[in-house]
Amino acid sequence: MTLFLVGYMGCGKSVVGSKLAKVLGYEFVDLDTFIEEKEGQSILKIFKNKGEIYFRKIENKYLNQVINFDNTVISLGGGTPCYGNNMNLMLKAENALVVYLKTSIQILVDRLFTEKSKRPLISHLELKSDLTEFIGKHLFERAPYYEQSSYIIKTNELTVDGVVDHIILKLF
Repeated sequence: MTLFLVGYMGCGKSVVGSKLAKVLGYEFVDLDTFIEEKEGQSILKIFKNKGEIYFRKIENKYLNQVINFDNTVISLGGGTPCYGNNMNLMLKAENALVVYLKTSIQILVDRLFTEKSKRPLISHLELKSDLTEFIGKHLFERAPYYEQSSYIIKTNELTVDGVVDHIILKLF
């Protein structure tokens, strides 16, 4: 089985994905890290040097490479399900499930504000109020994609272990 973790940046896809993969005895792939390794540069540099359109094209290319990995947990970038046919590809993939880690705007702001310099889409935002507005707008645009997921886990009140336990309960 392949498990795809989707959700907004900062919702915990990488941390939860790594832990979930260990618990299940699966491989773990962070799509952004996979892209960085294949492209030989950071996501930040790809955005800066070649732009978001280029990034979204290669993101789809690399998603197609990992989509049929078996016994793998794959964490995706926050925008991955929202571009091209990425969400349909995941939903139609054989023996795969898509799990949305749904997290409140306030929790996302609190997590992302201190690490915004590492995030190309929000690195320019100076104030927490600007980040809150940005995330709210993005979530409004992205929710129709995220909500198509096989399962939705509300993460606000859960620890990483709690999220992992919820996913496992949904699977078995």
